[in-house]
Amino acid sequence: MRQKELAEKTGKTRNAIASICNNKSQPHLKDLKKIAAILDVDIRELLVPTK
Repeated sequence: MRQKELAEKTGKTRNAIASICNNKSQPHLKDLKKIAAILDVDIRELLVPTK
């Protein structure tokens, strides 16, 4: 999915989605849940484990 399409589906700007994708900003948990649902993935796949 392109960032533009994800931005439209989440109601965020393309720049906001690009910042999240490039790890320059972190989404709120509610937005992370929404992104996971749109992408049809477990939310844990969007997170980097610390251990």
